Amino acid sequence: MTDTAGRPLGTGRGPGASATGDGLIRRRRRLLRNAALGAAVLLLAAAGAGWAGYARLSANITSDEAAAAELARYERERPTALVRDAQNLLLIGSDTRAGQANREYGKGVEGQRSDTTILLHLAADRTSATAVSLPRDLMVDVPSCRREDGTRSDPVFAMFNHAFEVGGSACTIRTVEKLTGIRVDHHMVLDFAGFKEIVDAVGGVEVCLEKPVDDKAAKLRLPAGRVTLNGEQALGYVRARKSLGNGSDTERMERQQRFLGALVDKVRDDDVLLNPVKLYPLLDAATSALTTDPALASLRGLYQLARGLRDIPTEQVRFLTVPRRSYVYDANRDQLVEPEAEKLFGRLRADQPVAVSPENSQEVPGEVTGAGGPDGPSPAPTFHGYTAAEHTCA
Repeated sequence: MTDTAGRPLGTGRGPGASATGDGLIRRRRRLLRNAALGAAVLLLAAAGAGWAGYARLSANITSDEAAAAELARYERERPTALVRDAQNLLLIGSDTRAGQANREYGKGVEGQRSDTTILLHLAADRTSATAVSLPRDLMVDVPSCRREDGTRSDPVFAMFNHAFEVGGSACTIRTVEKLTGIRVDHHMVLDFAGFKEIVDAVGGVEVCLEKPVDDKAAKLRLPAGRVTLNGEQALGYVRARKSLGNGSDTERMERQQRFLGALVDKVRDDDVLLNPVKLYPLLDAATSALTTDPALASLRGLYQLARGLRDIPTEQVRFLTVPRRSYVYDANRDQLVEPEAEKLFGRLRADQPVAVSPENSQEVPGEVTGAGGPDGPSPAPTFHGYTAAEHTCA
């Protein structure tokens, strides 16, 4: 509507009302645009921080390219995987003194040896895991391996840890595959410093001691009873020989197995794998400490592995030592006990269950106990060992 002069009639809000309303609308639009821009910036910043964290963790891991190349060279002679989706991971604890953090654990010690070696079998359906300790003093056939300087060693019948000393992880993997007939899909190498960092990242691990420990060689002083070990103490605990047990390598391996069971239990009870605040420090420590095959040398690769382990009940995570006895020509060395060892290797190759019982039980390693139903599967043979639910304080 217009007045008699043809001008628009007012709305009753006085002169300039329309201009003021337009200004308010423009200001509101600017505020909305700024808010949207701010939200976008925050989202991009969060995404950038997340990507930076992911990239950092992935970059932490050392990829064992040399081992991959050496294994590829001998691909034709390596065992074939028999069960799809079952996985075998070789965990190697190195006693290298390279680097300042490792040097304090042995002045004058040259080279590297496999202080601890565990073959971890993950069932195809991820309902169980079996960790088999391989004694470092076990007498085995070590193949010709590539040394660090590019030369090749001669095949030799020697102690198991000689393989890692001569040819590193690739030589150890080939020795294990020759010994067991089991295809090793992945491997991880962890040194002393890395072990300590992982234990500290989970806030320590609790063990139970029957009596006080005072071991100068292991730099370990602990009271009796329940004790939460930090990284330094845990390293001394799993390496000690003179002050814990009977001083044998057998007892030390069993102690290592029980400690790993307590570590698994700690991670599960604290929901570390489901809590980003707790998980990041653990991943940071673990990735910084690990040398792995190229397929695992990324956060994605490690996550896939951890996801497969996450839902396995601790009662189904089994630790045992390969059946062995004193070597017939040297009581300070070991040899496999047959046919029990081959029974164990055969079941792992076929992804069949393995049962464990304590060392002091009356069961004979490799023997079948119980009876299967008429239509059910045959019972699994029992070997001396423990589950992750049976750690030192369970």
